Amino acid sequence: MKISSRDACPSPFLQRHSKNRTLLLVLLLLLPTPFVMYVQAQREDEDDVVRVDSNLVVLNVTVTDKSGQYVHKLTHRDFQILEDGQAQRISLFSIEETPFAAAILLDTSGSMESRMTLARAAAVRFLEGLREEDVASVYNFASKVEQLSDFKPGRDLPPVAYDLNSKGSTALNDAVLRAALDLSKRPEKRRAIIVLSDGADNKSSASAEKALNAALEANATIYTVDMSDPLLNHVDRMRSIGALKLYSNKSGGRFVSKPGGQALDDAFKEILEELSNQYTLGYRPNNLARDGRWRAIQLKLTRPELTARTRNGYRAPKG
Repeated sequence: MKISSRDACPSPFLQRHSKNRTLLLVLLLLLPTPFVMYVQAQREDEDDVVRVDSNLVVLNVTVTDKSGQYVHKLTHRDFQILEDGQAQRISLFSIEETPFAAAILLDTSGSMESRMTLARAAAVRFLEGLREEDVASVYNFASKVEQLSDFKPGRDLPPVAYDLNSKGSTALNDAVLRAALDLSKRPEKRRAIIVLSDGADNKSSASAEKALNAALEANATIYTVDMSDPLLNHVDRMRSIGALKLYSNKSGGRFVSKPGGQALDDAFKEILEELSNQYTLGYRPNNLARDGRWRAIQLKLTRPELTARTRNGYRAPKG
């Protein structure tokens, strides 16, 4: 049987269709991983985890009962998210125990002269509680911010940290900003910033608002430990504590008032346990206006006897 030239060669339409399909496959392979994961997730069951795209607001949520115990086995139906009072559809829900990345910020400014040994000991205590799969990076900050070790597993404070002397001013905001930007590049879904400082910022080029917004954008929870001198006058100490509480409260973290002893050990143990027992929720805001305004987040539970803690908002992109 003879095959005509018409049968042997695809029509121009089929050739274009084939080329288009090939081009589409190539483009999909070249797209960023989160987008590819999102496309795959659309084919999954609605109750499964929907992967992140650039419009998703992600919340790491801690749920406890009246006795302070962590609550597990909740589903997405147990949560309701409101943004500026408007209900939002939950499109990301995850409860698996996953590794986290932590940035430890060690204040080595002149005002910490009498507290340096205590601050180093606090950093060591936190590192000792890490699991094998968790990673941490240690920074020190005074007039400028320096990264002493890259993100890696391990429970040892970098040797250089023991040679640091207290000197210079306090660039707390710049340190939080730097840690947030570095954490935003990490693959871990859960991220934390641990601040060991007296809170008295007097050097940063970045404002507290800018640093906080960067942390929220990186989905990093901030935990602050008050290292201020108890002999400080009341006004100065309250101002320092207020700076630390701003970061922890706005990001859904915790403020620790005891810089040493059993109280600090217990606080770090609770923080590490908390980071390992969080729900991850996300939604795509109904309000897509890029106006740079603050969006207030309220998280409700269907079970009133439980308490949920997460960040209380974020700033919308501008432009």
